[in-house]
Amino acid sequence: MTRNREALKRLLLRVFLVGPCLIVAALLLTTSPAPAQESEAPLTNGAQVLSLPANRALLGVSVTVTGVVTAAEPNWRGRFFVQDGTGGVFVESLNVDQPEPGDLVEVSGISHPGAFAPIITKPHWTKVGTAPLPEAKVVPIEQLMAGIEDGQRIEISGIVRTVGVEGTRLGITLASGGYRLRLYMPVPPGTNSQSLVGATVHVRGTAAASFNAELRHLITVVLFVPQVADFIVEKCESNDPFAEPVLQLNNIAQYRKDSAPGKRVHVRGTVTYQRPGLDLFLKDGTGGLHVSSHQTERFAVGEKVDAVGFADFENFLPVLQDAVCRSAAEPVVPAAAKPVALEKLQAGLHHADFVAVQGNLLDRHLRLACQPTSGKTWVKTVLLLQSQNLYFTAEAETPGEDTKLASIPTGSRVEVSGVCLTEIGDDGKFKSLQVLLPSPESVRIVTRPGWLNARHLAIAMGIFFLVSVLAISWIIMISRKNSELNALVGEKEKAKIELQNAHDQLEARVKDRTEQLKIQIAARKESELQFKGGLAERTRLAQELHDTLEQSLASIALQLDTSAKLFRKDTDAASYHFELARNILAQSQVDVRRSVWDLRSRALEQFDLRAALITSTKQITDGTTISVEVQTKGRVRPLPEIIEDNLLRIAQEALTNIIKHSGATRAGIKLDYRPRTVVLEIQDNGRGFAVDACLGPRDGHFGLLGISERAQRLRGQVALTSAPDSGTAVRVEIPMELPHEGRWPDSPEWPGG
Repeated sequence: MTRNREALKRLLLRVFLVGPCLIVAALLLTTSPAPAQESEAPLTNGAQVLSLPANRALLGVSVTVTGVVTAAEPNWRGRFFVQDGTGGVFVESLNVDQPEPGDLVEVSGISHPGAFAPIITKPHWTKVGTAPLPEAKVVPIEQLMAGIEDGQRIEISGIVRTVGVEGTRLGITLASGGYRLRLYMPVPPGTNSQSLVGATVHVRGTAAASFNAELRHLITVVLFVPQVADFIVEKCESNDPFAEPVLQLNNIAQYRKDSAPGKRVHVRGTVTYQRPGLDLFLKDGTGGLHVSSHQTERFAVGEKVDAVGFADFENFLPVLQDAVCRSAAEPVVPAAAKPVALEKLQAGLHHADFVAVQGNLLDRHLRLACQPTSGKTWVKTVLLLQSQNLYFTAEAETPGEDTKLASIPTGSRVEVSGVCLTEIGDDGKFKSLQVLLPSPESVRIVTRPGWLNARHLAIAMGIFFLVSVLAISWIIMISRKNSELNALVGEKEKAKIELQNAHDQLEARVKDRTEQLKIQIAARKESELQFKGGLAERTRLAQELHDTLEQSLASIALQLDTSAKLFRKDTDAASYHFELARNILAQSQVDVRRSVWDLRSRALEQFDLRAALITSTKQITDGTTISVEVQTKGRVRPLPEIIEDNLLRIAQEALTNIIKHSGATRAGIKLDYRPRTVVLEIQDNGRGFAVDACLGPRDGHFGLLGISERAQRLRGQVALTSAPDSGTAVRVEIPMELPHEGRWPDSPEWPGG
């Protein structure tokens, strides 16, 4: 249901311009009428429907009307006007089928307030025959334009102003009694539509109000003429208006004995300004004229054109409306702007004329303007000018912001050459003045502003005020500094005397203390040597305890935690992990004895570093979800005992850190035997960390410190690579050459340990 409603809404928006009455559909789609009250008697004629108040029509009163279809445009998609002997009403039908004007139909539906007048919605109609269209009622134009005759078939007289083909219909602008209305009718066969312009006609059709649906306000009235016979031409133009004598531009509003209402006049002039699709301005020796025309053809400034149109008035000033223009095929000679006194402009003596006027530039701002023909957005530069006590504007439209106009300094005296548009109020007095500039070159700088203008004066006053504030502040600051300095000098003199006394006492005490320090320094050097030896031993023991006992305890804790979790669910698995913890404990005892006493010979144990890595990895990771792969590369060979032992401890420490902190599911240990070095690399796919923000000894974490110290002891290098969510890699490279003493160290006292 919702999808159908949205589709209908889009359909109605497409046909909005065809007839204002179609806007009713949009309101129907957003506001569904309430069910009809059972106690309400059904309505049986159009007058009853039109008499419903909006709140009552919203209740959805049942309606059954029999009448003649008076208007049903082809693109209305089922909607139509029906009229009986009491009045006409709009039928909002969503059926695919649509009746034709002249069909006698029986319509059953419910009422709705519509967007302007009450209508019939959700109808079911049946054609019961055909009948002549109801007799059109002759109404005054004022009554028609008030919207009173909405939906009724009426007759009106007027003069055709414009004609254009719009799809399958003829769109005509009709002028009647000072009003203009739009009517639509079938295209008369074999008729030149432009020949109807200027004709006096009688028209019969159905009136439809165009309105603001949201506010339910009337905008204008449109007339739908169902058949060509309802468009009666009473009188056409007798001659081609372009063949009529040319009137001077200032003569169209003057008395002429041969003038008649609705008769087009012929003028000729030089184009001074044009807004294609809207209007253009002409000039001859007598003055200028505003020509309103919907033509999109462009004429060059300075081109001679002939124009025929209807002489009329706008704001008490003459204008040639609905004009048709064509080139006079004469050389293009731009008109020269005529300097005009300000008093004459205010008197309205040069409306639409091409004039030159001077003024002081007060301000400048930009606005966007849409071109009617191309739809492109241009930049309108508006200059606010002052001449004596008159403020007026000069406007120029350019494709983009014009640098010439933007560079004119504010306060300059300028002369603008353009079309003068004067606005006269209802009281006949001057209201405003506007100058339309053909191009940015129409502005000429007469005098540039002097240095001492309002803007520069404001800047100078601001600078003076700022300098004054700074000077006063500086004087106050210097006074305070001088007072502080005098007090400080007195204190320093007093301190100098006290310092001299102290210096004399100090020299005596220094001699005594020097002898004591010599004895203490000798004793301290001896203590430092003893302390360094003890510190080296403590560092080695801390290293061994961390790499053996602490790692073993961590492994035991992991196995015991796993055993505790499985104890109630799987006793055998729990026993396995408990036994494994015992084995690790036993092994840790062996490691502790080996580290403390170092009694066993590695040569007798036939130590294999790769096997030791695999065994240690299984012990550490057993009971966890992490998988570890041990790889070797290069020619595997025995290494010095101290290298193999430290590499094993480094791998254990790195793997323990991975299990504790990384949350990884996979890790790899690579052992690369190179000709001069051996490289150990441990990688994981854990969460990683920022290297510059990793935890250290101050936070109770000694793993990375131990790895670094072991590598330094063997003159190796450690590289740590990690980033958040990118895993961690520890790379240790140990040289294979003998140190300068000719042997590998076997104790922490070895240089570099």
